[in-house]
Amino acid sequence: MEARLLICDYSYHFQQFSNSHRAGLTTYLFRLQTEGSCTVFCNGTDYHVEGGDLLLLKPGDEYELMVHEDAGGGRVSSGDYFLFCEGGWIDAWWSRMSRPVVSRIGSDDRLLGLWRQLLLEKRRGLEGENVELTGYLLRSLCLCLDRAITETKPANRTAYTALRLKRFVEEHATVTFKLEEAAAHVGLSLSRAVKIFKEQYGKTMIQYALEIRLNAAIERMKYSTMTQEEIAETCGFASYSYYHRVFRSTYGMSPAQYRESFAPDAKPQPDK
Repeated sequence: MEARLLICDYSYHFQQFSNSHRAGLTTYLFRLQTEGSCTVFCNGTDYHVEGGDLLLLKPGDEYELMVHEDAGGGRVSSGDYFLFCEGGWIDAWWSRMSRPVVSRIGSDDRLLGLWRQLLLEKRRGLEGENVELTGYLLRSLCLCLDRAITETKPANRTAYTALRLKRFVEEHATVTFKLEEAAAHVGLSLSRAVKIFKEQYGKTMIQYALEIRLNAAIERMKYSTMTQEEIAETCGFASYSYYHRVFRSTYGMSPAQYRESFAPDAKPQPDK
């Protein structure tokens, strides 16, 4: 079954704008608002769409986009990624679950990365576009959208806030970040953010970040020739000595010894 990408682009409007498909769409339309706001009319209902809102429409849906001045008046701002697609695989994917017209999913860097890659591939034109690659990227985007929609529907507000903290840690674990930045990301005080995360996941944000960093370090040891110093730096450890200490405390051996354990033919590395 095919997943065909017809149009993929980014748009930004700083003047009033409208676009209408009142006769009904002929393909699927995905649209992610990244900044500003707009109004979308679909099947008799007006939706106020803001940054982080995902619009999903199917063939036959009425659709009209209206970009206008914000509530304060005098300013027009609306940015979004959008695409039109079709195909048997998309039909089957759509039928798997009930999909609201607008879902609040936030701005996920990994999801946006997929969307940007689709956009760049489509801009290569008919001669340069790899249709097979585009199809797989489109499938990946659809599955990531499902995950984003599902994960932003937790049982309560506290669980949702904890999930946002968890995603922040996952996205920033391999760089040095401060807990204050994670707390600010969800609009909480540091003490409240720390408490919510620990209650929800049974571990601290630092402990979770260390798990991710250590897993990343092991992947680099297995599948790259990076030195241990390079691994420590690219996995978010503040120093090699800290990396070494945490690794030994967790696995009972040094990083160099661990690398030797699954690469017996490798040249022995000194235990620093």
